[in-house]
Amino acid sequence: MAGKWREQAVIIRQEELSYGIYNMWIKTDQIAKNAKPGQFISIYCRDGSRLLPRPISICELDRTDGALRVVYRVAGKGTEEFSTFRTGEQIEIVGPLGNGFPRKDKKAFLIGGGIGIPPMLQLAKELSCEKQIVLGYRDELFLQEEFKKHGSLYIATEDGSFGTEGNVLDAIRENGLEAEIIYACGPTPMLRAVKEYAAKKGIECWLSLEERMACGIGACLACVCRSKEKDEHTNVHNKRICKEGPVFRAEEVEL
Repeated sequence: MAGKWREQAVIIRQEELSYGIYNMWIKTDQIAKNAKPGQFISIYCRDGSRLLPRPISICELDRTDGALRVVYRVAGKGTEEFSTFRTGEQIEIVGPLGNGFPRKDKKAFLIGGGIGIPPMLQLAKELSCEKQIVLGYRDELFLQEEFKKHGSLYIATEDGSFGTEGNVLDAIRENGLEAEIIYACGPTPMLRAVKEYAAKKGIECWLSLEERMACGIGACLACVCRSKEKDEHTNVHNKRICKEGPVFRAEEVEL
């Protein structure tokens, strides 16, 4: 990561995409121009009782106009407060944070599940390889029209209401898809299954981990995960998701 900035950014617009899922475009000075796919920002609450910022993955970047997009689910008091923000209001943010996805010229799977879907959009825009985008939803869809512009799209829903009934791996198998590299973001059970699938098939695999974070800069050790190698910071087998991650080579981490 080249650097990070703390800014008073301005909300360009915000709307609800589906029940409890919000889309927000934010005008920044430096953050959007310097961010990479897979990185995140931390947004501060205005309520003084909530001191820690909330980490949210970057969904899309407009580097020319210095704007970034986040898509988030209301999951607590902090994100509930964010959902009330309106066009023209200022918010305090820090970023870009963490390490993003490497970009390689290989036939790729881009796999997203649930709220792990949004951070795959900017990656889909920037990769120049053949892309097969596999998205897993519980029920209601969002962002699927944007993804269609950047690769072949396959969808799985738990209830079978759209696409393949089941999960993202069911969609891959049902459609007979193959790839040389996997990029994935989503809940831990999905990532664990994707990691096992990649190992069995001998496919290079990169995972973006979701975890509760506190400081967002690697100081508090609240978001560590088990790792294959010892961490230089702690000399134990862990990695800080906010600092060494959130993107890891699949073999680096235990899920």
